[in-house]
Amino acid sequence: MNLKRTLLATSLLSTLGLFSTASTAAGFQLAEYSATGLGRAYAGEAAMADNASAQWRNPAMLTYLKGTQVSLGAIYVDPNIDINGEVKQYWNGESKQANAQDFADSAVIPNFYISHQINEQLFAGFAAGTNYGMETNLGKDFAASHFGNEAAVTTMELNANLGYQINERLSIGGGLRYIIAEGHFGATAPTENVIGIPAGTPLKYMEGDTTDWGWQLGAAWQINDSNRLGIAYKSEVNLKLEGDAKIFDPESKSVLTDTGSMELPLPATLEIASFHQLSNDWAIHASFNWTNWSAFEKLEANLDKYGTTTVKDENWKDNYRFAVGATYQLNEKLVLRTGAAYDTSAVSDDYRTITIPETDRTWLSFGASYDFTSQFTLDGGFTYIFAKDADVNEPREGTSDWQSALIGGSFSGTTTGNVWLLGVQANYTF
Repeated sequence: MNLKRTLLATSLLSTLGLFSTASTAAGFQLAEYSATGLGRAYAGEAAMADNASAQWRNPAMLTYLKGTQVSLGAIYVDPNIDINGEVKQYWNGESKQANAQDFADSAVIPNFYISHQINEQLFAGFAAGTNYGMETNLGKDFAASHFGNEAAVTTMELNANLGYQINERLSIGGGLRYIIAEGHFGATAPTENVIGIPAGTPLKYMEGDTTDWGWQLGAAWQINDSNRLGIAYKSEVNLKLEGDAKIFDPESKSVLTDTGSMELPLPATLEIASFHQLSNDWAIHASFNWTNWSAFEKLEANLDKYGTTTVKDENWKDNYRFAVGATYQLNEKLVLRTGAAYDTSAVSDDYRTITIPETDRTWLSFGASYDFTSQFTLDGGFTYIFAKDADVNEPREGTSDWQSALIGGSFSGTTTGNVWLLGVQANYTF
């Protein structure tokens, strides 16, 4: 592999993980689909049917929604992610501070849902939201920008769902998922580099968009009047982002343009959930979630001038999430919620990078619903996420990271962070 091709491989695609630092779930996954569920840390979602948003996590829950219902809401996500470390330059042995503060951008995640009861057994729904995406920017003056300095991924997902009540105890559901995605990723030369070009010069930059299809299935078992179990599965979707690229040519020391594509997996997920009505006022609920991040083994660049190349070993591992929550009916109009969750990292200590400072997270959530009328309800939710501090060292043993390190040096540091979320949602039953 020549230097031009190496630069493209290591700098462009290593930045893929940048947006995951702003994620609220593992990898580059987003959990936020409703303000209702936010208030209980998304505990028991595949077994809950508060409003039309229930179909997003389990289409079988449509069968619990009578008449026609509409939900509209948004969640504000404010990640505070810092990384502090130093770069050691191989060619002179000197070290330089490499710090970036609050480099994950805030975002508003909107959602819309509608459900309709066709007859006593058949229910239909439409949903619009997102499961993945965020934006980060470490800036061109970041001393380790040769490992990546900016990235953005935006996805929108449209679902068409059906639910069918087999009998009074068992319901099933399924739906088609249409995903619209776009993103950009980039890396620049640091202040001091072996190539001898000005700081901020693009080493690699790529932007692209795509659309694709997926599916989901779910089931619900009403054990008795007070206890319910739910299970839901979403298929893996392999996105192929196609667009334009900028490539630094070390021979002419100029930035060239190219076109190509990059594959981005949206992994399969599974949720098992329970709901238990303890009394007229109290209910508890729980969830176990699995995400097949181990399918994300490597990144590949498919470029018109350079062909298909495996550019980085990821070797991610499956992620697990555990959540418990409670609901309290304070009076006829006001419902209170709370919940806690533990979300495991999709990246082991050996494979954590600057651009993916992935680590375990703990959720603490509170929320409420107020019935203004028998038809109109307003929900609100608040969550604070504690991210575990983690060490980051690049290059990683047994990977191709050393190629980027030769450009601007190795990195050693620590990532710290937290995220807070605030959501509101309006629900109307016709």
